[in-house]
Amino acid sequence: MLLFALRNLWSRPARTILALLGLTVAIAGMVGLFSVAHGLDATVKDTFARVPGLVAMQPGAPIPLFSTLPSDWQQEIEQVDGVGVVNTEVWQRVNMINGKAIISPPRLFCGTDIPSRLQLSTDLFGDSIIEGRYLTLEDRGTTNCVVSNFIAEEFGATVGDVLTPNGVECKIVGIYSVGSILVDVAIVLDVDMVRQITRYDPETVSAFYIEAAPGAEPKAVAERISDNFADRAIEPWRPSELLLLSDKNPVESLFESIDQLLSGELKPAPAPPSLGAGSPTGSGGEPKSGVDVRTMDDWSAQFDQLTGDLDLFLSILTSIGLTIAVLSVINTMLMSVSERIIEFGILKANGWSRLDVVKLITAESGLIGLGGGVLGTSIGWAATLILNAYFPDRLNLYASPELIGFALIFSSLLGVVGGLYPALWAMRMAPMEAIRRG
Repeated sequence: MLLFALRNLWSRPARTILALLGLTVAIAGMVGLFSVAHGLDATVKDTFARVPGLVAMQPGAPIPLFSTLPSDWQQEIEQVDGVGVVNTEVWQRVNMINGKAIISPPRLFCGTDIPSRLQLSTDLFGDSIIEGRYLTLEDRGTTNCVVSNFIAEEFGATVGDVLTPNGVECKIVGIYSVGSILVDVAIVLDVDMVRQITRYDPETVSAFYIEAAPGAEPKAVAERISDNFADRAIEPWRPSELLLLSDKNPVESLFESIDQLLSGELKPAPAPPSLGAGSPTGSGGEPKSGVDVRTMDDWSAQFDQLTGDLDLFLSILTSIGLTIAVLSVINTMLMSVSERIIEFGILKANGWSRLDVVKLITAESGLIGLGGGVLGTSIGWAATLILNAYFPDRLNLYASPELIGFALIFSSLLGVVGGLYPALWAMRMAPMEAIRRG
């Protein structure tokens, strides 16, 4: 039956190839699109698996770059039961390196309190040094820096060379590579130097990285820290004022905010002072905490929600292409059946059952689906490898074996489904009626 179906398809090569190409393009597009979400998910999980600590930020801030907290809260956090090390971090955007404007991919200053940083048992930057050394106590008050391998390669720099981010000469003492596009974007310096370079308020920080004491449960420590600041809520972070303007289209406002961020004009607002007792309360009557403490599981859950929404969006886009491909298969099989009416009548007159006719037509359409799946998944997988190789600091596409397998099976099923209607149409014809119509 399969050989017969294959010969029938080969007898009409142009039509078969066009249907095959339509399905191939749709499947390749599906693999390519979903590899974006799978790549993001894999990157996030791999990165957070290597960071066991907690991050304390301004409530509502999506990432530390947009967060501001009072710097004197560090001492209070250190006194919370279960807290081991508290490291101050200041994150700011790098607008220019060696006279070149930096827009995409973004580059960030990571200002860190070196003494407390060196006390961490796990440091994502320090544990990922591939050349040179990490920051030491002697680097306090200097512009000595550690940069990501992506930045070093982009500017042809190595250990001992000087970069000029935002017009300030910084000597590279080390190069790190985490292997994550989320983390390999930083120039790490002493926190006070980042404050000077970016004119950052010395009374505030972006976030506190907190390592729990040995034996302490991170989630329990996070809850105790939040409870400690429950009576000193600060104004939650909000996006650009453009999003709040009633006379602007929300989409237009969103793009204007993105433009501000890329141009360096959009900066996080200074953290307001603590409000003390009697501060605003939440909907349940409990005081809002002035700090949002997140475990790595919390970060992963947020990204899972993001990738879930992304999967829904990609499914809608993919379904459009797949619908067109299936219609192409149906059209191809309908035309094939209409041209072979006499053939089917003769086959039925010679003992073929209706089920045999259905099997033949669905086998032909199934072969188109299988061929489209093989070609589409191969092209999509190859495209992810090529794009990752050409844009290693911007993309991390991942066509997982599960995605490849699903696309292959799904394509084959689409082919079979595409041949069902033509098969049922041919099945209903009586042998003599088919011969007369032919």
